[in-house]
Amino acid sequence: MSAPLALLAAGGTGGHVFPAEALAATLMERGWRLGLVTDRRGQAYGGTLGAIDTWRIHAGAIAGRGILARIKAAAALGMGIIQARALLKRVRPDAIIGFGGYASVPTMVAATMLGLPTVLHEQNGVLGRANRLLAGRVRAIATSYATVAHLDLAWAAKVTQTGMPVRPQVAALRDAAYPALDAASPISLLVLGGSQGARILSEVVPAALKGLPEALRSRIRISQQCRPEDLDGVRAAYAGSGIDATLDSFFADVPERLAAAHLVIARSGASTMAELTCLGRPAILVPYPHAVDDHQTANARALDEVGGAWLMPQTDFTAHTLAARLESLFAQPGTLARAACCARAAGRPDAALRLADLVISLSPHSKESRP
Repeated sequence: MSAPLALLAAGGTGGHVFPAEALAATLMERGWRLGLVTDRRGQAYGGTLGAIDTWRIHAGAIAGRGILARIKAAAALGMGIIQARALLKRVRPDAIIGFGGYASVPTMVAATMLGLPTVLHEQNGVLGRANRLLAGRVRAIATSYATVAHLDLAWAAKVTQTGMPVRPQVAALRDAAYPALDAASPISLLVLGGSQGARILSEVVPAALKGLPEALRSRIRISQQCRPEDLDGVRAAYAGSGIDATLDSFFADVPERLAAAHLVIARSGASTMAELTCLGRPAILVPYPHAVDDHQTANARALDEVGGAWLMPQTDFTAHTLAARLESLFAQPGTLARAACCARAAGRPDAALRLADLVISLSPHSKESRP
């Protein structure tokens, strides 16, 4: 008998792709075969996803801004469903897992039409529009948060809180201790702007650090992700302030930099939140204010409320307010250490295992794939 096959329907940002990668690695350890169905505009993936069969189909954003955009999206969605239905009939998967985003919709719709075992994973504290469209059709819904906005009570019986799976490289550092910090030691500060970078961070953080007392500023060692077009300006700003800075548009070693950080300043996308809580690192969170349904604020608020982070709306995120917050936090290492503990307590490092268990329980091979 051939190994069971799971198809992952994912694409777009890291928030959709990283949990798919984590689940793929876990199911492969359980003896499953994996495949990825993404849209035609999807990027080339590395890691575990780069090593599995990949099919690209048509997909279109569910909500367009104009009538022409809506017509094009509907046509792409219809074509994608036809393509996905043909693919599913051909490869006959044992389970299909959707990770949200419009790239997942055609495959998940086709799977429900064919009566195949289906699972949705919602990464954020607000049910995304694609997942809202699909939630009533699928057999199971996995969530990252205990409370998820727009999750209809009618679906409660099929909801399981698994947590947000993190990449294996992050999970491997779960037990890395929070680095010691005293009144004289160097301070490791990590600034992450999400998969697209965040210009506001490149503007505000250098100005805030410049405003710190020289004795404090000289202790800071900063790693900051910037947009490529912002690198030169940010580099010059830090050089002018005498700050030791490592800048790049992409860090391949984000897990290691997170583990070494005393404090993180970041957006509050799903992957960032999961990685912060897996490793237990305190953060100042600046939600992207234009995110669909303001889901980043919901994510940040959840960690702020348990003491693992400080939520700063972008409207309040100025050089003056950030400098004041940093000076206060760095003067109280115990506050940072306690926040690190709270962040770690909020983590679900076994999320990939929980999600894999849910997938397997719905498949015809549920008894064959237990560890």
